[in-house]
Amino acid sequence: MKYALFDENSNLQTCLIGGVHQIPASAVKIDHNLFLRLTQETDGIWRQVGDEIIKEPFSQVAPDYSRRVAAERYEREDSAVSVDGLLIATSRESAGLIYGAGLSAMLDPDYCCNFKTLDGFVEIGAQQILAIAKAVRTHVQACFDRELALLQAVEAGTYSDEMLKEGWPDSVPKTPIPPPQ
Repeated sequence: MKYALFDENSNLQTCLIGGVHQIPASAVKIDHNLFLRLTQETDGIWRQVGDEIIKEPFSQVAPDYSRRVAAERYEREDSAVSVDGLLIATSRESAGLIYGAGLSAMLDPDYCCNFKTLDGFVEIGAQQILAIAKAVRTHVQACFDRELALLQAVEAGTYSDEMLKEGWPDSVPKTPIPPPQ
């Protein structure tokens, strides 16, 4: 004999086989075909409703659009920009270092430093540092502006998944793709 055991919410807890399992008094006797369905059909929730055993569809979980949009914004934010031929990382860590160098450049117009780009070190002066800081800040702000526009589209009910890949600021890949040999 085969049995089904349901929890206090009438949801299927487990299936049992007489002679193999200890059968509690609350277990419901089922035929072989229903036993197979209960153990193999996983596209819903099996429940006991009165004397019947039914399969209810899983409840639909609404997509978390704000999380999706924020994740895409972060990916776009953490990329790179090209400034006067220099490939500059736009990660939060890089941006913090760049903004710090920018402050030094504002305080001392003759300031210069060895600056590490994605292609290696270069010596740059105050004006270049400020141009880099401005470009990175512009890129990062544009990413947040796009995130806001997408969230407003979600709120207005006009959002589509295609929009998630469109409208972000132009950026270059972190790792330049070498030309074919």
